[in-house]
Amino acid sequence: MGRVVAIDYGLKRTGIAVTDPLRIIATPLETVPTTTLFDFLIAYAKKETVDEFVVGMPKKLSNEDSEIASVVRKFVDQLKLKFPEKMVHLEDERFTSRMAMKAMIDGGMKKKDRQVKANVDKISATLILQSFLGNVNR
Repeated sequence: MGRVVAIDYGLKRTGIAVTDPLRIIATPLETVPTTTLFDFLIAYAKKETVDEFVVGMPKKLSNEDSEIASVVRKFVDQLKLKFPEKMVHLEDERFTSRMAMKAMIDGGMKKKDRQVKANVDKISATLILQSFLGNVNR
């Protein structure tokens, strides 16, 4: 069984998280500049078995797409073209940045490290992945 890769897509930076091969644990992997995201994903998929992708879909409180959702949907279309044999799932990402910040505080991360947006991005991707795994296992 291959890994599931979660993507918290952003205009500047993108957070990435992965499962273990048994799909039990979601772990933050990396935050990369969005301009190099496909290079990173292609290289990662060459060294690890990846079966599926989960992309965080930004929604408003009303459950409508947020302003950036159209950009994320374009990215998803490109992802499907680059990896046609992989399943691509969308997962609601509302509140993941706030939850990531809370998780960092609760985990005892220093304020200086919490201010690094790259940390928030990859933890947000992990929360997206955990949510997906929880929904799949229901």
